[in-house]
This record gives sequence, structure tokens and C-alpha cells, in this order.
Amino acid sequence: MSAGQPGGGSIVRRMLLGAQLRRLRETRGISREDAGYSIRASESKISRMELGRVSFKERDVADLLTLYGVTDDGERLAMLGLVREANAAGWWHGYGEVMPTWFQTYVGLEESAALIRTFEVQFVHGLLQTEEYIRSVIRLGHPEAAEPWVERRVGLRLERQKLLVSEQAPHFVAVMDEGALRRPFGTPSMMREQVRHLLEAAEAPNVGVRILPFAAGGHAAGGGAFTLLSFPESDLPDLVYLEQLTGALYIDKADEVAEYTRAMDALDRMALDTTASLDWLHAFQRDL
Repeated sequence: MSAGQPGGGSIVRRMLLGAQLRRLRETRGISREDAGYSIRASESKISRMELGRVSFKERDVADLLTLYGVTDDGERLAMLGLVREANAAGWWHGYGEVMPTWFQTYVGLEESAALIRTFEVQFVHGLLQTEEYIRSVIRLGHPEAAEPWVERRVGLRLERQKLLVSEQAPHFVAVMDEGALRRPFGTPSMMREQVRHLLEAAEAPNVGVRILPFAAGGHAAGGGAFTLLSFPESDLPDLVYLEQLTGALYIDKADEVAEYTRAMDALDRMALDTTASLDWLHAFQRDL
């Protein structure tokens, strides 16, 4: 589902709406406390709205627009239309029983990104995994899970992968540490199929697969895997996504994002270029 379809970019729409409301409030010199009072809410609720971290009620947005002096019918209708888009459910909500809330946020952002740059140290990236590899990784993390639950998780990841071949597919670049491939999951034949799939995926003009070999030595991303997301909307800053065992961090402070961007740029310089990475994968596949 692309960002232009209902629910496809609801999280990003929420962030855009929040940013617009913040600008309107600041232009009028109104405090968050006073804005909250006007809609019977707390200052912290206004802060969460402006960061796009909560859903919006049309009535609240209409009242805020009045407070901020927005009286033009066209402008008000456009903003209220954004509320409806921001509240639309994405396709991933259908997997709510196997998908933690913190990851739903990431999938919504992933769906709307124009550029995704990721560094992986332990696994092949989820958007590039074969069905059997997905199944092995899920079972590794959830050894006691029932088979129907595992299969729903597999289906969710396969559905996510449609993003890379969608009409509004992002440019996706995965830098993978050699260890992510040396660490076997399942049988040798399954790993050969996984490498074949990587080679096939890398043929797409919007997909880049880069290998960071052990021979490159130490690198700037000592903290582990991370993902950088950039959006087509100029109002939205780049975000860093850090996944943990029971949750995730979303970093949007400019100075912190800049640190991760520098680390990713350094990884880009250290990794094998596209041609050499594909050669490495072909040789690795032969050795499996």
C-alpha cells in the first residue's frame, strides 16, 4: 500500500498535521498550556499531538484552528481532511494480534519513506528475507510459539516486502555485515536460496545490497544495527529507528540523527561497492 492510499501514510500524515499545528500555534504566540485549555486537554497532550504521537479528533483540530486564527474555509477543510487521513487504519492493523504496537509505528513510517538506509549485523534485512529464512528467524525468537502464530508473522513480513515493488517504492540500501550472512539459519540449501534471493532483489533499480567484509576491520557503527528513514515531505525530518528486544527507539533530534548519518556514510565508504558486493555474494553462494 502506498502513502497515497487510505492508511498507507497515516503515521506520516499525523506527523505532518502535528507540525502544521505547531507552526500555527507558535506564529500566534500561544503557549501549549493555553492551547490545551482550549480543547480541554493538558499541555503534554498538545506536545504529543504536535509530535504526531497520538490520534486526532476533528473537533479538537477545528477548535485549535479557530484559536490560531485560521478562518479560511479552504484551509480549514484541507487540515480537517488531513485528520481523516491521519486516522485511517493501515493494512498492518489486520495483523495486530501478532504485531507489537511499537512496531506498527515503524511499518507506517517505512511505508511512507522515500529513502531507507539500513545497517544489519546479525540478520538479512526483513525486506530481503526469503519465506523460509523468515520462518527460521521467527522461530528462533519465539521457540514456544504456536504454528498459526508463526505463520501469521511470516505472512506479515511477506506483506511488508511488497513495499519494494510497489508503485511508490522507496530507494532502499542495505549495508550488511559479513557476519549477517556467515551466521546460518536453517539448512545450507535454505541459505543458498536466501543468497540467490538477495542477488535477484539487487537487480531492482531502487534496491542496493552492500557487503561490509570482516577484512574492513572496525567501523563507526559499534552500537549495532540501525535504520535511517527519509521522507518526501520537506516538513518531516529524517528519523533513526533502533529496534530492541521488547521495543524500539525513534530518534528525531537533528544532532543525534546527524551522528547516525555520519556513521552510515562511513559504512558506505567501507563497504564493498555494488558490483564487488554482488561478486562477493556469488562467491559465497558457491561455497555454501
